[in-house]
Amino acid sequence: MKILYHHRIASKDGQYVHVEEIIRALRQLGHDVIVVGPKIAEESEFGSDGGWVSKLRKSLPKFCSELLEFCYSFYVFFKLLLAIIKHKPDAIYERYNLFLPAGIWVKKLFRLKLILEVNSPLYDERAQYGGIALKPLAKWSEVYTWRNADHVCPVTHVLAHYVIKAGVPEDHITVIPNGIDPKKFFPNQGITRNRQFEGKLTIGFVGFCREWHQLDKLLSLIAEPENNHLMLLIIGDGPAAEPLQEQAKQLGVESRFHITGLIERKDMPAWLDQIDIALQPAVTPWSSPLKLIEYLAKGKVIVAPDTDNIKELLCDNKNALLYNMDTPDAILDCIKRILSSDNLRARLQMEATKTIQDKKLTWENNAKRIEYIFSTLTSKVPVTFKETK
Repeated sequence: MKILYHHRIASKDGQYVHVEEIIRALRQLGHDVIVVGPKIAEESEFGSDGGWVSKLRKSLPKFCSELLEFCYSFYVFFKLLLAIIKHKPDAIYERYNLFLPAGIWVKKLFRLKLILEVNSPLYDERAQYGGIALKPLAKWSEVYTWRNADHVCPVTHVLAHYVIKAGVPEDHITVIPNGIDPKKFFPNQGITRNRQFEGKLTIGFVGFCREWHQLDKLLSLIAEPENNHLMLLIIGDGPAAEPLQEQAKQLGVESRFHITGLIERKDMPAWLDQIDIALQPAVTPWSSPLKLIEYLAKGKVIVAPDTDNIKELLCDNKNALLYNMDTPDAILDCIKRILSSDNLRARLQMEATKTIQDKKLTWENNAKRIEYIFSTLTSKVPVTFKETK
């Protein structure tokens, strides 16, 4: 098929990883994918926040920023129009964004089928975490886009409930979580670790560290005399990084605490190889955390919150230990359980790796599911849906 892929991602982060990997996987299946989206992320290094676009939006009053977002739809409508006239695609695949009904407009105009990938209920997310000025327009754009897509692919079942509540029929919804590339993310038991991690049991965290992630408690744990074999590794950065470095200095464990800062995406597998126990911090209740699936693929011992979206992938005491976020020190209790039992650690590692195969959590399988949905929507001869083992 010839697929027009439309997105509005300007930052080069986890969102962009999803975009790149789905495009790559669809192309590997033999499909011709034409991409319409901002060029800023393509030209930026991993970790960039959207460049001048992000700075402009932050400098404007909220209602002006949101009005510009909506006006972008008219601009991109003509870009999509020209792309469709030039390339004559069979269908459209779009990554949902707020104030962005342009994909629906062109799909109606050209009578094309459109699959909408939904990664969060952006109206609720932005209303809760940043606020929305143009609430009626924002809500309309979300409901209009969801209802008029031919098929909606949320990343979790929790998120699917938001889509159903908006009026999308259940048979128009397929949950497709994030995935991994097994050629890049796989258990690497025989690797020689970096010198500073040799002989250490390393607790690791990937992402933007904040004060509520309880990493300060972990530093106190590794500073205890009986835990001189432990190390804490943060793969990323964040506002809590400097206070944590100061705490490590005060506790005398500077040599057993390391923060990488922002790293290149291609270096992530090698850094994950340095970790034994991987922490999944609290996330929005509808998300499908990319780092969590990469932890599973690497066979890490995972400690994660027992929220509904996390439990779609993890089962307590089977492929991870889950903790109640409302219980003080629950995360420490999980880590202490792991430290006290080599058998538990080995079992959790084995089950983590199995989860990738059992739940088919690869970009290739995601692309095959998308291919199958497209084949049924476009009345072409349906492809046989065979998942990769």
